[in-house]
This record gives sequence, structure tokens and C-alpha cells, in this order.
Amino acid sequence: MTREFHPLVKRLLDGELTLGDLPLELRPEGEEALRLLAALDSTPVTLSPLLDARVMATVRRRAGSPATARESFRAGRAWRWISAPRDVEIRLRVRPWAVGALAAAAVLAALVLGRPSAPPARGAIAAFGPTRPSALVRFVLYAPGAHRVAIAGTFNQWNSDATLLAPAGATGVWTTTVTLAPGQHQYAFVVDGERWVPDPAAPAVDDGFGRRNSVVAIAAPGGRAL
Repeated sequence: MTREFHPLVKRLLDGELTLGDLPLELRPEGEEALRLLAALDSTPVTLSPLLDARVMATVRRRAGSPATARESFRAGRAWRWISAPRDVEIRLRVRPWAVGALAAAAVLAALVLGRPSAPPARGAIAAFGPTRPSALVRFVLYAPGAHRVAIAGTFNQWNSDATLLAPAGATGVWTTTVTLAPGQHQYAFVVDGERWVPDPAAPAVDDGFGRRNSVVAIAAPGGRAL
């Protein structure tokens, strides 16, 4: 029959308490538990000195088997293929007047995403597309602790669910790219569906309701913003 001892008596058996540390009413139970413990066979178990040799012989035999050798070879070959350096060639078809804008966007993106320890630059980065009078505008917001970031503006009818930003890892940076036509566009970031945040890196105008909207101006190729 299994006997369930008081928790304090269990601590006595574990060596955490002495018999004198128990309350008076638990000392008889503690004495009984110590008698039962003393009655157990406490003879130490001695392992055969040949056990280590048998285990190591089995390990060496397994390591030298053809199946194990093949698995090790395949794993090594796969790792060498994965870790080998490669040249990656990316071809972009852009017009000559767009090269400067694309280069500036790439440099600024590298600065923003490559330095997570400091609050990155925020704002819109524009690069014109090669086939139509529109621009790819990259919006960036540093919002550590946010769970959801969207952008609403005149280009999506101020719909706070239409254009979501994606987090750039765990850096607190949120970003998205939007295609905009030449002209002036008002916008604001919407953090966690409630907080409307203007872009500190962009000019702002009064929205007529006591808030400020950010403005991005997209110039037509070869001309000025409409």
C-alpha cells in the first residue's frame, strides 16, 4: 500500500529539513518515514568496468558502417553546396533617367534597414517605373511595439485597411511600396487601427479637422510635380 506523506515530511526525506524542523504533530510521521527509508537497500550499484569498452566499440562500429558514411557524405556535400559563395545577377530594365532615383532609393533603404539599433529614417522614397508615368514610392515608419501599421491617403480613399505595411524583422521598421501617379498626395500612417501618425520626414498640411496630413509630391518624368 502506498503511503502519502505530508509535504514537510517529503522535504525531510529529501534532506532539506531535519526532524527537529518539523512541527510537533508531524514528528511521529517523520520518524516513521525515516525508518522506512533506512529499511531500504542502499547498497550502491556498481557497473561492470567492461561496459564503457562495449559502448565505445558499438559507437565505432556504427560510425564505420557504409550507411553512416553515406549519410555523413551527403550531409557534408549539402552543406558545402548551401554555404558556397555564388554570384547573383539581377537585371533591371529601366530608362536612363530612372537610374539615379533607383540608386538613391537603394542606398537609403540600406541605411534604414541596416541600422536597427538607432531609429531609422522615415518617409517616402520614389522611383519612376520604366513604362508608364507613375512612381513606385516606398513608405517607411519606425514604430517599435506596434502590432499593425497601415497607410491611408488620397491614393486609396483614406481606407486604413487597404495598404498594410510589413515589419522588417524585429527592428521596429515597417515598410510598404505604393504606385502613385504624378501629383501631390496626402497620407498618414495608422498604427494598430487607432492612432493616426503623420510622417515626421515629410511636409504636412492641415486636414481641416484639427489634424495634420503628410504630403508627398510626385513629379512627372522630365517635369515638375503637378
